[in-house]
Amino acid sequence: MKFTFDRDALLKEISIAQEIIATKNAISILSNVLLDAQNGKLTIKATDIKVSFETSLPVDVQEPGSTTVFCDKFAGIISSLPQGEIEFEQNDIKITIKPFAKKAKFQLKSITSDKFPEFTSSGTLSFFDIPAKEFREMINQTIFSVSDDETRYFMNGVFMEKQNDELKMVATDGRRLAFISKPVGAAVPDFKGIIIPPKILNIVNKRLSDEGPVSVAVGEKNVFFRFGNYEFSSALIEGQFPNYERVIPASQTSSFEVDAKELLDALKRVSLLVEQKSRRISFTITPGVLIINSQESEIGNAKEEIPCRYDGPEQTMALNYVYIEDPVKVIGTERVKIEFTEPMKAITIKPQPEKDFFHIVMPMQME
Repeated sequence: MKFTFDRDALLKEISIAQEIIATKNAISILSNVLLDAQNGKLTIKATDIKVSFETSLPVDVQEPGSTTVFCDKFAGIISSLPQGEIEFEQNDIKITIKPFAKKAKFQLKSITSDKFPEFTSSGTLSFFDIPAKEFREMINQTIFSVSDDETRYFMNGVFMEKQNDELKMVATDGRRLAFISKPVGAAVPDFKGIIIPPKILNIVNKRLSDEGPVSVAVGEKNVFFRFGNYEFSSALIEGQFPNYERVIPASQTSSFEVDAKELLDALKRVSLLVEQKSRRISFTITPGVLIINSQESEIGNAKEEIPCRYDGPEQTMALNYVYIEDPVKVIGTERVKIEFTEPMKAITIKPQPEKDFFHIVMPMQME
């Protein structure tokens, strides 16, 4: 097996493989990336068993063949070399890597490609397209609300379902919930709601551009994503996702509006003196003013006032400041609207003007 490749082009693809590969054990096949050079093209595959990745790029193939190489060291070698053409040659289990621009030579041991795991095939599954820009927004508006509590594994991913010609994505950790919905029309096949692990969504989100579509297929136990020259797949999280619709308030009696940047800046300052285990702050809403307080501690406390649009009676509620900060960072509008009914009932954070997503946060006990 022998081929030459452009350093920058290959490095871009190998960096994706590195993100997917979970183990750094040099003797494990799961630490290796599969390289298959045929007909002027190099196919690259990587997997951690649950998440799989495949792509291809043009190379100059002198001798076709396939092998696997320890991804971490291979990527390190390629990134250390200057831009330009690099030669890759395999003899038996020995791989030689030589740049044209430098008198340098690296040798790595390989593991034969027949030991590399088979990928789950999308087979006869139907793919549907959604604009990449919209799918990225769906990921960005939900992924931070995924639970990291492994005892509640069914909350360890983002729930996706098709309902009434709309594609919905929801994430919750039991104390907050993120929801977004996009119209997709009847052309998208119906499928049972699925729970997608955040790892695959983060990897896909990082590589998607805002142009063109992403193709999605949902299988019994896997989800598949195709765009550009990439194909990603992931095992789904099994289990019953909570009935999120029961958490969404039917109506709320009061609301206030604030400037998103002013709110984020105030939270950043006040949180300097927040007790980091509870992350508790208080919001006191008065006509025209929102007062943000950190809880008194041995170190001290902080207080800041910012303008708000509100004309109701004074209300005070305790909140985890991170649960306010996370959605406000991604909402993308200059102003945000916070709806509430009473201090111990769920609040809803919305962009202003309203869009097709919102965030729900449960208040904390006042102390």
